Amino acid sequence: MSAVPAPIDRLPEFPWDKLQPYKKTAEAHPDGIVDLSVGTPVDPVPELVQKALIDAANSPGYPTVWGTPELRDALVGWCERRLGARDLGHGNVLPVVGSKELVAWLPTQLGLGPGDKVAYPRLAYPTYEVGARLALADHVTYDDPTELDPEGIRLLWLNSPSNPTGKVLGKAELTRVVAWARDHGILVFSDECYLELGWEADPVSVLHPDVNGGSYEGLVSVHSLSKRSNLAGYRAAFLAGDETVLAPLLQLRKHGGMMTSAPTQAAVVAALGDERHVQEQRARYAARRELLREALLRHGFRIEHSEASLYLWATRGESCWDTVSHLADLGILVAPGDFYGEAGARFVRVALTATDERVRAAAHRL
Repeated sequence: MSAVPAPIDRLPEFPWDKLQPYKKTAEAHPDGIVDLSVGTPVDPVPELVQKALIDAANSPGYPTVWGTPELRDALVGWCERRLGARDLGHGNVLPVVGSKELVAWLPTQLGLGPGDKVAYPRLAYPTYEVGARLALADHVTYDDPTELDPEGIRLLWLNSPSNPTGKVLGKAELTRVVAWARDHGILVFSDECYLELGWEADPVSVLHPDVNGGSYEGLVSVHSLSKRSNLAGYRAAFLAGDETVLAPLLQLRKHGGMMTSAPTQAAVVAALGDERHVQEQRARYAARRELLREALLRHGFRIEHSEASLYLWATRGESCWDTVSHLADLGILVAPGDFYGEAGARFVRVALTATDERVRAAAHRL
């Protein structure tokens, strides 16, 4: 009998390991590295969120996978206020332990396997592919999902605003894709983790009634507090949408012990109840974006899309690795576009997640 392959054998090489030599080059710069690669938040966690976490620190019992009633109220309220969703109840929301965990394990949790297909954008967050591979499912990429052969597609990932490109799908486009998916019985998960960060566009959710016709059938949106509230270290995200999809996921996640810590749940309630810190963080990113954008353009880059999210999708018309090397010589580390698919081979992703001082240093070097 042959041994069952270990899950790691199904996965591609971890892409960020390839950046290590360029990181060493950038670190050798006399003024130090400006790391614009991974996109991890660097600004403080809002004080009211820290206070909520501390106040809930004495939590000796197990938290629930579904979250406290206060958390579910906060999730429902935010979706209605921010996304325009209507008639949501507690059954329409589900907290998760950060959005990456959800993306990586969703196909497995949905029961997908050999012969099933997961579809995601041609330029995309690598974890969509990882999730399909972990489930032993097939994966297909698209520029327009409605041009795919729907046969065998069980899960369709949308991502607006996009990571890495910052592209935003408009209301009409989302409406058309949702209708196509429903016609073919395809479940849609819409990754909307950067929805709060629209610059030259106003991103819209699949939960908006103008997109879904007032029904959540076959639709689930994914949201994260990592970027909007600087809570990447808290692992705080949630799902909202079709109750018939979320109910079995809740039961499965109960069996798997996939629970957000009780202090984190309290912190999320505080974060979703306050808009001031979101606007303050947006202002920080907007200023950094303008500075980096102008510096890149002056340096000979062309920027495509990037109308939303935390990244600039930039090219000098050369191999992304040549660009990575060039910028590393200036002490600036960025992500090569081929991390996100072959279509990104001549682009780099430049994150806005560095301190004001480091962003000014990058702009000066450029």
